Amino acid sequence: MKTFNNLKNNLKKDTSNFSTLRVALVGDTSTQLLMTAIIGEAIERNFVLDYFEADFNQVEQEFLNPNSELNLFKPDYIIIFHSTHKLLQEYSNHIYDQESLAEKRISFIKTISENVSSKIIYYNYPEIDDNIFGSFSNKISSSFVYQVRKLNFDLMNYSQKNNNFFICDISSVQNKFGRNFIFTPSVYANTEIVFSIDSLPIIASRTIDIICSLEGKFKKCLVLDLDNTLWGGIIGDDGIENIQLGHGIGIGKMFVEFQKWIKKLKERGVILAICSKNDEEKAKEPFLKHPEMILKLDDISVFLANWENKVNNIRNIQSILNIGFDSMVFLDDNPVEREIVAQNIPEILVPNLPDDPSLYLEYLYTLNIFETTSYSKADKDRTKQYQEEAHRAVQKKYFVDEDDFLKSLDMESEISEFNKFNIPRIAQLSQRSNQFNLRTIRYTESDIQNISNDEKYKSFSFSLRDKFGDNGLIAAVILEKIDDETLFINSWFMSCRVLKRGMENFILNTIIEYAIGKDLNKIVGEYVSTTKNQMVKDLYTTLGFKELSSEINKRYSINLKSYNLRKTFINKINL
Repeated sequence: MKTFNNLKNNLKKDTSNFSTLRVALVGDTSTQLLMTAIIGEAIERNFVLDYFEADFNQVEQEFLNPNSELNLFKPDYIIIFHSTHKLLQEYSNHIYDQESLAEKRISFIKTISENVSSKIIYYNYPEIDDNIFGSFSNKISSSFVYQVRKLNFDLMNYSQKNNNFFICDISSVQNKFGRNFIFTPSVYANTEIVFSIDSLPIIASRTIDIICSLEGKFKKCLVLDLDNTLWGGIIGDDGIENIQLGHGIGIGKMFVEFQKWIKKLKERGVILAICSKNDEEKAKEPFLKHPEMILKLDDISVFLANWENKVNNIRNIQSILNIGFDSMVFLDDNPVEREIVAQNIPEILVPNLPDDPSLYLEYLYTLNIFETTSYSKADKDRTKQYQEEAHRAVQKKYFVDEDDFLKSLDMESEISEFNKFNIPRIAQLSQRSNQFNLRTIRYTESDIQNISNDEKYKSFSFSLRDKFGDNGLIAAVILEKIDDETLFINSWFMSCRVLKRGMENFILNTIIEYAIGKDLNKIVGEYVSTTKNQMVKDLYTTLGFKELSSEINKRYSINLKSYNLRKTFINKINL
């Protein structure tokens, strides 16, 4: 586990090549050490923070004064820390108004959060049990315990309605590690510092987890070993009857619980893959025949069981899924295998699982590996979509000519404007797309909603399906008219699952047809370079655009009078 000093030492590192984010921290207690930890954790994730830290206990003033330092700073993210300790002071000072404490705090939160354009990360409230009523406080709506629990519940409800408001769940951190770990009374008495030094790395990590997710850096895929990872024992030696897996008493019960957790991740949209040193037929047997097996073959997107080294197999899985190694997690009970993978693929996350399988889940809970800031119904279909992609990869091997292969797919694309049905998926796609993302602007649902209602923009979303299945919504463009002749491609992002299908040509044809219909003569596109989108750095020139500038953020244009529609084997369903 990282220490505060580890994070503090990160501030000495060279961050000249890191992306910069503007982050503000406002709190009602002393936050200097918390800010240091957050900056250090951001550097750990290859971000450098241009930050503003408000003075002590200036939350109201910073938000409500339009000329405050906070409002003039215009941060990308605002972290708000309203402490439970100050809440308890307010509760104790207003003896006749205790029953409305949560309601008043929520009202204030709505006031400050709905008047800023920044994304807000709000720390919820770890409980302080003042033991005035003991357990009976759960029946007394005016008790402090009742009001804190109500406030946290109301915060969750409010966050569902405000797409720019995100809760950092430090209450769960206290539940996991204990109040004596997160809070040191003597330090608080002398410094007004609420969080203990030991807890700061965890809280900073949870904070940056949310920012990373919003910035498109999160884990998409869980790669799993089998023997002594998903079940106890070795399937090749012990046989299906003797592996440890079951709902009764014993270690087999813990493997069942572990698989249930993994199953829930899959249903949330995390891709599952198997990487095992085993005979494939024998490795698949528990998935097919064991009555206590929770995971089934249908849950697995890529199943590799052979006697190749795991580094090569993981690289194979990555190439099939076409995702970054830094979005993958590898779980294996064997410390030697873990070390080999970690040394050879440093981008992949390889947690050091405990020796005792009964501790797997509790350990993984502390890591908060699969943080997300979006969820849509389409996530449930992700495993099926990647399985279908594997079928396409197999079929492609039978074709020498690329065009013949594309024709054989019988592809169709439905084009839609942004609407209430597709906005969650579009926002999510903007956050998830790293490689095919021309300007890498991240959008929340409220951002997309605002764009869809703004007449200066024209938006298109694209789905893709073929004979193997439906990929769902896989691309979006946001167009902006900048003068009477020119249309600007404000954003263009696409899922990497559909690369090399001619979707780029299809989308450009759609943009061109729209521009011509509006009597425009020129389209301008921009490429903003990041460490992950190098694959599209030449996209515009490949599509026939001429370069306008040689700066880092390159702009390109194309004259519509000389444009011929590009070849594509995708049929348009409707517009």
